[in-house]
Amino acid sequence: MGFFVSFFSWCVQFLPAGGVVVLLTLLVRLALLPLSLAAARGQRARARLAPQIAGLRKKYAADPARLQKAVLELHAREKVSPLAGCLPGLLQMPVFFLLYQVFSGGGLGEYVLFGAPLGGRFGDVLDGGAGVGLYLVLFAVVACVATYTYRSTKAQMGSAAVGGDVPGMGAMVKVMPLLSFGTLVTVAVVPLAVALYVVTSTTWSAAERAVLYRSST
Repeated sequence: MGFFVSFFSWCVQFLPAGGVVVLLTLLVRLALLPLSLAAARGQRARARLAPQIAGLRKKYAADPARLQKAVLELHAREKVSPLAGCLPGLLQMPVFFLLYQVFSGGGLGEYVLFGAPLGGRFGDVLDGGAGVGLYLVLFAVVACVATYTYRSTKAQMGSAAVGGDVPGMGAMVKVMPLLSFGTLVTVAVVPLAVALYVVTSTTWSAAERAVLYRSST
C-alpha cells in the first residue's frame, strides 16, 4: 500500500488527482481486455450451442441431474465456460479494495476533484460539502450505463439460453441484469476516488459490451 501511495503522489505532479484515478482505471481495464475478449468468444459459443442444449433439455426432461451432466460435458467438449464472463469483474476487486483503503484513511483522501476531497463521500455533500454538481454528473452517468447494461445483459443471457445449464444458473439469469443498478448505491457510499473508479470501469464495460457482444444479442 505504501508503494501505491508514493506512486500516486508522484503521478499528481503531472496530472490532476482525479485524472490519475481515471488513468489507473483505464490501465486496469486494458490489462483485463484479453479476458473480456475470451468472455465474448465464450458468449458467442454458448449462443451457438443453444440448439444442442435445447435438444438435451428435451431428451432429459425427466432427469434434471442427467441434463446438467450432459450440458457440462457439452461445455467441456466445446471448451466453453459458462462463468468465464465473471473473471474481469472478480479480478478488479483487489484494485477496488486497495483504492478504498488508501482513500479512506491511507494518506490520499485529501486530494480534491472540483473542490471535493477524493476521500469524501456523498453524505459529506449532503452535509454542505463541495461536489454537488460532480455527484449529479456521476449519478447521471451511472444511471445511463446501468440502464443499458440491464437491457443488454437481459437480452444476452436470454439469447444464450443459459438458464438451467449449470446448477444455480437459472437464479443467476434473473439476478445478474439487476446488479447493474447496484452501482448507484456503491457510488453513494464509497469514497469519491473509488466512485470515480467504479463509474469509469462500468462505462468501459458498457462500451465493451456494445462492441464485443453486438453479434450475440
